[in-house]
Amino acid sequence: MSLWAGLPCTVAKVSLLLLLLSAVFFRSSLSERVPEFALTKIEESDIKDDSGKEPITDDDADPEDLEVFYPTRQWQAVRPGQAVPAGSHVRLNLQTGEREARLPDSESGKSDTREERRRKRLNKMDIDTNSFTSQELKKALAKMKESEKAERMAQEEEVRKKFRPIEQLKEEFEKLNVKMETDYEIMDKLISKFNSSASTLDEKVAALYDLEYYVHQVDNAKDFLSMGGLRLVIEGLNSTEAVLKEHAAFVLGAALSSNPKVQIEAIEGGALQKLLVIVATEQPQAVKKKALFALSSLLRHFPYAQQQFLKLGGLQVLRGLFRQPGTSALCVRAVTLLYDLFVEKMLLEDSQHSDQAEEKVQQYRRVQLVPAVLEQDWCVAVPELLALPEHDAREKVLKAVAVLMEFCRERFRGDTALSATLGLLRSEYEELAAAERLDGDGDGYFQELLGSVNSILQELG
Repeated sequence: MSLWAGLPCTVAKVSLLLLLLSAVFFRSSLSERVPEFALTKIEESDIKDDSGKEPITDDDADPEDLEVFYPTRQWQAVRPGQAVPAGSHVRLNLQTGEREARLPDSESGKSDTREERRRKRLNKMDIDTNSFTSQELKKALAKMKESEKAERMAQEEEVRKKFRPIEQLKEEFEKLNVKMETDYEIMDKLISKFNSSASTLDEKVAALYDLEYYVHQVDNAKDFLSMGGLRLVIEGLNSTEAVLKEHAAFVLGAALSSNPKVQIEAIEGGALQKLLVIVATEQPQAVKKKALFALSSLLRHFPYAQQQFLKLGGLQVLRGLFRQPGTSALCVRAVTLLYDLFVEKMLLEDSQHSDQAEEKVQQYRRVQLVPAVLEQDWCVAVPELLALPEHDAREKVLKAVAVLMEFCRERFRGDTALSATLGLLRSEYEELAAAERLDGDGDGYFQELLGSVNSILQELG
């Protein structure tokens, strides 16, 4: 009675087992015919991309991030979080509900190739290719990091061998009784040497030569002023030694450049008068050249100094250079200064300025350049310099002629020598510009000069 009572239950279990086996065989047959229904498949990551290179797979992932599954020829359950090597066969076990994987069949030969590549990569990491765990992978990664660190430290050590630290250099200088001095300290010593009665002429000249290098910097020039250096070089302009006057003017011009505070102190210290005296009197050309440099530095962007320059007859002094033989280079410098003063004034008056700059505009309006230019025949003197052979000098003169055109047009039109010179320059620069174009330079230097000549001729009608 008990045996037959349990029979229906047994029959039910057997039937269920047969039903499951039929489902498995049915799905297996489908997987052989239709790849997309297969429960056992090759991972797509094993397929190469369009470039022919293997894509990044789980094998290439960071060992610290993955726990690697090691497939065999038999189906094994894959635990959650484990990384299955690319190319493995994966299936879902319908009886247990677990994901299983194993090595692919060796028919295609791909499994051996993938395994060899995996072993080569692991061999580079000094890892046992037969068996490795996540801990071993972590150790291998740490070993790689230690190797990189050691290489970096070796490079740093190589750099340290080539360059010594500043602390060590200071110690060595101190042992040699050599102190690393600041610019202020160096200038103080140079000023003392220049001002010392015990210094020779060569030592004073050397001191001025070195000072010129330092006072180019705006802050150093201000320190130079506070140390009394500016007063000394202005006094040096009165020296009976031409070489001292030359270098004193050189230092003065360097200190004045774009430094309003020093410009104000210089004009109050009488620098303008002394510089004009050097230009007006008989001096070596080198001395006059440096004096013109200092004069230009004093006048630029300083309308008050420009007014004083005109009151003292500065333009007349510069005009006198044209009457002296062998002074063409100085005359070009004088014309360049005149051009700069005109352009500076026109740009400020034509620009939109704030109320704060209104006072400076009014100062520029009080600089009466045009009457002095017309009175002293600059309209005649400037074009004469176009006969110079140097292209650089011609360029500066052409710019000056263009600026003076508004005030000197009638004088220029009546100057037959100017018309003849401009005609010759046009012919010369047409040939030179054509040669530039042949060399592939359509907007070259000579083309620009030709444009200036043509523009002036067009203005003259």
